Amino acid sequence: MSVSSGLKQAATDVAMSRLQWLCTNAAGYFALLGRRPRFAARTAWRGPLRLGAGVILVAAAVAATMALADAPAVGLARRVPEWLITAFDEFTDFGKSVWCLVPIALLLVVLALLASPTLPLMSRRVLAAVAVRLGFLFLAIGLPGLCFTAAKRLIGRARPLVEGGADPFIYRPLGWNVEYASLPSGHAIDAFAIATALGALWPRARPLLWTYAVFIAMSRVVLTAHFPSDVIAGAVIGVVGALLVRDWFAARGLAFLVEPNGVIRPLPGPSLARMKRVARGLIAP
Repeated sequence: MSVSSGLKQAATDVAMSRLQWLCTNAAGYFALLGRRPRFAARTAWRGPLRLGAGVILVAAAVAATMALADAPAVGLARRVPEWLITAFDEFTDFGKSVWCLVPIALLLVVLALLASPTLPLMSRRVLAAVAVRLGFLFLAIGLPGLCFTAAKRLIGRARPLVEGGADPFIYRPLGWNVEYASLPSGHAIDAFAIATALGALWPRARPLLWTYAVFIAMSRVVLTAHFPSDVIAGAVIGVVGALLVRDWFAARGLAFLVEPNGVIRPLPGPSLARMKRVARGLIAP
């Protein structure tokens, strides 16, 4: 066997090994998500009475906003200064979940490739802890919007000014037209899911995250892409969807701790010093 053919074979073996690690690590991660709950994640917000009252209040708020605020809000938005519209137009795209989902997905793939069985146990545990948190973010941010992508087109509510006016009660249900996909706001779902998911892991960042989500929601109204009731509904869906994913992880002891009183708190993640140590071990020959 020549030297060049030997090198090619070695490179092929390494590539196959990494592919096997990727498949094995991915299967292990899905097995974690599918395991039986270890804790009863019975949080106060999911109590039958509170949940029922919340549904009624949200429905009433959305209906009242449709009747009283949607049309006037569109009229106000049309009188907003041009510079403010331009600013919101630049900012509103940061409400798309893709800005989070693509980097998270790439990081998960990289971690799955790096988590070799030959690594020290501590290093593998650190990588697994990071992967669990990234997986939580991916699902908590992606699932709420995914679930309502089709639903909003089937609901068929017209966006503002689509038919030349600001009538908030124009519906063309069971269609598949983006101009009639106003309820709920996809940007609001994504922004509030991002704020809730990141805030669940890093509570101190919540004020900044919620400010970001509110401004994204405002931008959709200012740009006359949505009515206020659309963004209210989207905000609730994003928050509730992210919380449901958090509860799923907490019940299985993944990234979160369920306290005896039902409060869910994030588990402490790997320290920065330990992550640096693992990174040096991966880089070192």
